[in-house]
Amino acid sequence: MRVLVTGGAGFIGSKLVAALCNAGHQVRVLSRNKTVSLECNMEAIEVVQADLLDSNLLLDKIVSGCSVIFNCAGELHSEKLMESLHVDATRRLVHASKDMAKVVGQPIHWVQLSSVGAYGPSVGKASAPRTVTEKTVPAPVGVYEITKTQADELIVDAEEDEVFSYSILRPSNVYGVGMPNNSIRQWGKIIKKKLFFYVGPPGAVATYVHVGDVVDAIMLCGFDERAKGHIFNISNDCPQESVVGAMAKALNVPTPSLRVPESVMRFIASSFSWIKGFPVSHSRVDALVSRTHYPVSKLASVLGYRPTRVVEETIAEVLIDEVGVRQ
Repeated sequence: MRVLVTGGAGFIGSKLVAALCNAGHQVRVLSRNKTVSLECNMEAIEVVQADLLDSNLLLDKIVSGCSVIFNCAGELHSEKLMESLHVDATRRLVHASKDMAKVVGQPIHWVQLSSVGAYGPSVGKASAPRTVTEKTVPAPVGVYEITKTQADELIVDAEEDEVFSYSILRPSNVYGVGMPNNSIRQWGKIIKKKLFFYVGPPGAVATYVHVGDVVDAIMLCGFDERAKGHIFNISNDCPQESVVGAMAKALNVPTPSLRVPESVMRFIASSFSWIKGFPVSHSRVDALVSRTHYPVSKLASVLGYRPTRVVEETIAEVLIDEVGVRQ
């Protein structure tokens, strides 16, 4: 089967492309880069150098012959480009896909890589227990989250029998070798220097999911008929203490035990918020005390899948030589 992967040279997209090739599919990769290096047989891949931000791009040729479109394209840095890529470009590609499907009489299935950020942060006290499911009403905060959620909505609205179907996957914080986000590495540096301390009482939740589990779920969304018309959350939630303990062990340092009351950290964040770059902010305190859970009950009941990479056993692969651990 011929499939299209947008953002196929990215962190998640490149690993998806490898999985698709290993499964025997013909893969067309859309990338802005002239040179694309992927961990698979490049002879089985057709690379199309193009920019989805180009409103004059001939999308009919890009989607031609493809039965499944995996949209992994995303802008993580420039807020000015997020609406153009996540919303406008997605709308154009969806329209081109539907037009092509009607011309050739072959339906297209769209798999959208989204984010649990669509549900927004906790309302009220950040440390209050919260369970987020696919039935939770979206309330995104931030340009990235808002525009990704808007893209989800237009994809759902585009559903049309015998023409266009969809599956949407919303992962939590995706980690793994090669991840572009440095948050875990920075966390590791703090633990390595023995400067980390917990905020508030025990019970905070770390919401992570390994990139391999995300790719497995994307593949199911692409080829399992039961996935059509569904939105799935995927996370492998675990106690924050377990993640910190695993990182400390990998870094060969004592497991942190110091705890600071949340009220103290809130006071510090408020008192020094005027200092540019001050490391303690209310948003960081929120993250350290969060008790939000993202169950995978729907993913398990509909597709029979649960994440298999245990966070505590795999988080160390992200740590690099800077903090004393080789990948």
